[in-house]
Parts: sequence; structure tokens; C-alpha cells
Amino acid sequence: MASEESRPDWVVDPDTPNIARMYDYYLGGKDNFAADRAAAERVLQAIPYASDFARSNRRFLTRVVTHLAEQGIRQFIDIGSGLPSQENTHEVAQRTAPDARVVYIDHDPVVLSHARALLTNSPHTTVIQADLRDPKAILTHPELTTKIDFDQPTAILLLAVLHFLPDEADPYTIVRTLKARLTPGSYLAISHVHAGEVSRETEQEARHAYEKTSAGDIVPRTPEEIATFFENTNLHPPGLVPVESWTPTTPPFTPALQKAGLLGALARIP
Repeated sequence: MASEESRPDWVVDPDTPNIARMYDYYLGGKDNFAADRAAAERVLQAIPYASDFARSNRRFLTRVVTHLAEQGIRQFIDIGSGLPSQENTHEVAQRTAPDARVVYIDHDPVVLSHARALLTNSPHTTVIQADLRDPKAILTHPELTTKIDFDQPTAILLLAVLHFLPDEADPYTIVRTLKARLTPGSYLAISHVHAGEVSRETEQEARHAYEKTSAGDIVPRTPEEIATFFENTNLHPPGLVPVESWTPTTPPFTPALQKAGLLGALARIP
């Protein structure tokens, strides 16, 4: 049996629900423990379509990254990437552009352990342990700056991650800092939980389920609040919409946003 010192970080505390492993459970993966499944089921009791959000978000990633690669983007920074699953960013990008460079960033050692094992044969891809709450540290990380040339168009992906930042963390300033480093012609993609017209009680049940996880909390925001992340950018059609409705060829439209869901958009840095 391995000693405590030799055990990898990702199995240190299987009794504390981990948000990355919960997301893996929503996607139908196997890299999760009983505590993760129990916590995910508590969320599903409050929001029965939470697993649908996870799958829709993965399809949104696939459509966005494929479109950007087809448009000539060759650099991707995926922040809050989560556990490797099907249709990972580097797989999608390099299917269209084998020379595409991808940097995954996550603060969770669970993610780092799995991702590094997956990426051993991917020279154009790396994974970095860093925290979104410190964007300057991300942007100046030596492993990132050796892969990413910020003088060239770059795509930053913030998919299903900003809703884990409370207002006290000032997520808007974090996103402004990231955008400010991008050269014109770069892109920003965001997906974010929207509470819709679910009852206050249901929202609190879902938030309570996340309180005891590695995420700590989840903060749904209104469409107007989510749109603020895209200030001083040019939204790509169809704009900010439910992620399952987003395609690069869909004309702009005003969706019905009454139902709780995951909203997403892609924007170009002018």
C-alpha cells in the first residue's frame, strides 16, 4: 500500500466533494467518488437539469473552439478547465489545426494530476496550476508565456467557471485584466449560470449543495450581469444565449431566458 507521502494530490481527500469530479459525474464520467456523487445528486434534486447544463457546456466548447480554429486562431487558454473528458479543448482545436497551442489552467490538484497524464504526448499543450482570482499571475506564468505569444490572436475560454467567483472576488476586474492582455483580433468565450425564474428556495438549495464542496458556493447572475463581462468587445452572433442555442451561423436573436440555464457568448477583442 502506498504511503500518505506517495499518494497523488488528487486522491488526498475523497470525502470532500470536489467540483471537478462532480462535473465529471454530470458528464457520465468515472473519475469521481461517493462524496462527489452524493453532492451532485443533491444539486440535481434542486436543479434536475444540472447534468444537461454540463453536457450542453461541453458541446458549446466544441462549437466555439472549432469555429475559432477554422477562423485561424492558433492559441487557446482554457481557464478552469476541469477534469479531462471527451472533446477536450486541445483535441477539438488540433483536429482542425494540428499546430494549435493550448494551455489549460486550473487551481485544483485533481485536475492537474489527470491532465498531465493525458497530455504526455501532446507537445503543443500544457497544463498549469494557477488561480483565476490572480489573473496577473496567470498571464505572467513562465509556462504560459513560453507557449502563448500575446502579440498573436489568442482565445481565452472561461466556461462554467465565473459563477464560482463571488462578487467579493471582483470577477469583473479579473476579466478586464485578462482582456487587456489580448491583442486585437483575439477572442473571449464565457458560459455562466443564469438563475432564470427558479424560486429563491430552489436557488438556495442548489447553493447550499455547493457550500460543502471544493467550490464553496455558486453565484447565478442575470443576463445583464453576465453581459457586463463582455464590455468593450464585439459579440459574435447570436450574442448571449443559452449555450445549447449557440452556433457561429445563428443570426442574432433575443432568447427566452425564463428557465434557469447556462448562458454563453463569444466575443472578439476590437
